Amino acid sequence: MNDKVFTKPIKKQFEFDEEVAAVFDDMLERSVPFYKEAQKITEFFALKNLNENGRVYDLGCSTASTLLSIHRKLSNKAELVGLDNSEAMLTRARKKCEAYGADIEVCNADILSYDYKEADVFISNYTLQFIRPLVREELVKKIAVSLKKEGVFIFSEKVISHHPKLNKELIECYYDFKKEQGYSEYEIMQKREALENVLVPYSEEENIKMALIAGFSHCEVLLRWANFATFIAVKE
Repeated sequence: MNDKVFTKPIKKQFEFDEEVAAVFDDMLERSVPFYKEAQKITEFFALKNLNENGRVYDLGCSTASTLLSIHRKLSNKAELVGLDNSEAMLTRARKKCEAYGADIEVCNADILSYDYKEADVFISNYTLQFIRPLVREELVKKIAVSLKKEGVFIFSEKVISHHPKLNKELIECYYDFKKEQGYSEYEIMQKREALENVLVPYSEEENIKMALIAGFSHCEVLLRWANFATFIAVKE
C-alpha cells in the first residue's frame, strides 16, 4: 500500500500504529534516502559477523524486512530475533515470516528492559532516535555488555549538524528528496509536526561518542546521505 498517512490533518504525535504499519514498507523506501542500500550494507556486515549457532537481535524490527534479508542469505545456523513494541508491526512481521517460511522469532517487547542473551550482532534501524537521550545511552551500554567479544552493533539514524546554516541546508536537501518521491509540501509539513519532540536526532559525532562511552572500542560511519547515516560499532 502507498503511504498517504499525512495527506489529512494530524490529530496526534507520530506513533507506529495500524495506520502506519499498513504502509510502513512504502513509507521507508520513500522517506529514507538510499534505504535499500543501507539495508544491504547492514545485511552484509551482520552476515560477516554472525557465527555458527550465533544470535542477532534487531531492535525495532517493524515488519522484519531486515531479518528476512539476512535469513535469505544465511549459510549457517543462527538465531534471528526481532523486537518491537508495536503489535500492528509484529502482526505484519509474523505474516511475512510465515509466507517465506523463515524461522525468525519476533516478540512484543520493551527493548530497554528486555533480558538479552549473548549475541554476535545487534541491529537498530532508525530506532534509537525515538528514545530519550539519557535512556538511549543506557540502552547502548546494555547492547555493548550483551555482545560477544568482536561483536558488532549496526545502527542507522537521522543525524543533525551543529552548524546552523549547514543543518538548515541538510533539511532542505532532504525535503527535496521527499518531493521527488511524490510527497506534497503539506504531507512533509504534517509529518514534521507529528515527529516534533518524538524524534530527537544526534549528530554523527554524538552517535560515535555515545558508542565509545558505552564500551565499544571503535565506531564509524558505513554510509551517509545528507542527514541520514548508518554506523557500525565494534566490541573488542
